[in-house]
Amino acid sequence: MFDIWQEIYGTIKRNKLRTFLTGFAVAWGIFMLIVLLGAGNGIIHAFDQSSSERALNSIRIFPGWTSKPYAGLKEGRRVRLENNDLEATEKYFPDYVISAGATVRQSSVNVSFGQEYVNISLLGVHPNYTEVETVKTADGRFINQNDLKERRKVMVIHKKTAEILFGKTHTEPIGQFVNASGVAYQVVGIYNDQGDREASEAYIPFSTLQTIYNKGEQLNNIIFTTKNLETIESNEIFEANYRRVIGASRRFDPQDNSAIWIWNRFTDYMRTQNAMGMLRTAIWVIGIFTLLSGIVGVSNIMLITVKERTREFGIRKALGAKPFSILWLIIVESVTITTLFGYIGMVAGIAVTEWMNSAFGNQTMDAGMFQQTMFSNPTVDLSVAIQATLTLIIAGTLAGFFPARKAVSISPIEALRAD
Repeated sequence: MFDIWQEIYGTIKRNKLRTFLTGFAVAWGIFMLIVLLGAGNGIIHAFDQSSSERALNSIRIFPGWTSKPYAGLKEGRRVRLENNDLEATEKYFPDYVISAGATVRQSSVNVSFGQEYVNISLLGVHPNYTEVETVKTADGRFINQNDLKERRKVMVIHKKTAEILFGKTHTEPIGQFVNASGVAYQVVGIYNDQGDREASEAYIPFSTLQTIYNKGEQLNNIIFTTKNLETIESNEIFEANYRRVIGASRRFDPQDNSAIWIWNRFTDYMRTQNAMGMLRTAIWVIGIFTLLSGIVGVSNIMLITVKERTREFGIRKALGAKPFSILWLIIVESVTITTLFGYIGMVAGIAVTEWMNSAFGNQTMDAGMFQQTMFSNPTVDLSVAIQATLTLIIAGTLAGFFPARKAVSISPIEALRAD
């Protein structure tokens, strides 16, 4: 075996430039594969991270505008959701709805404590809000059912709001009363959430906000968690039935998708997972074809090597060398060149993904109601390195196989006729 390595080293040493240029194509192919996989992982990891923060079995219903005439009514009507739509959600779908709630908003409210104040929005919510959104109680508690039932004037504020209102006086926020445009609310909790949302909201009971701010029966959107809906198809059937129920109440065509907007996180997740699988496959295909160009170069160089060594291989066979030894020599040389330069490209690719992770590893985008992570941890794991290694070995073997067969087919007579 040592003799084989000596021969391979001697061949590479005699053809440094040719070997380098051939190996560079292989290194570039594996480099691009690793970088593309890392970038793809950054997108996939960001999606998984964002999904894990929220209940995947949750649906939000937003009012819209009709795009079709219905029962003598023209298109272009604004649909308004009301409390009876929330009640219908639980009444007509008990087999699919775990818990239902709603939100209603009052914007631009001055909340003050002593000399300090902030201008924020008040969001009336049900207790199930934390099951759906990325609101985590950092201190105290969240809105509960008794708050809702008794229309209590209680408030859950953001940690940054608490710092502004109570930081200078070093007052413990929990239990204190704040003034919200003339209405006194008791702070019962402090929350934290993904991206901090610039401390722009405070939560109060849904029923309290409707009463104090004269919202009547109006609500902004309905939120509920689901059960027994485990496929995209079953969710689509549920959505169609839900449109039919709400359409009967709000008088719009059940086929009018713009009348209400249904944000189903489960179907979004499943479709995105399918898209991510296609992305991963596309990255491997692009990377493999890029690598293939380098492999073709290796194969061509090995053919040239075999032609240059025709006399040598013919003499070896004349002296009794077995065909397998010649076959093995060419294949090992091909695998060596492919793997050596492939690992150089792989290390360079991993270095780039690590740089991407440090520079862009936690990119977010403001999506209005929340901040969406767009790029996270764009690195490759050990399994990818193993797969890439196996790819290099297989590619090197294939690149050397056909030149090796040609070398084996050389006869002593053909060797004597070679220049």
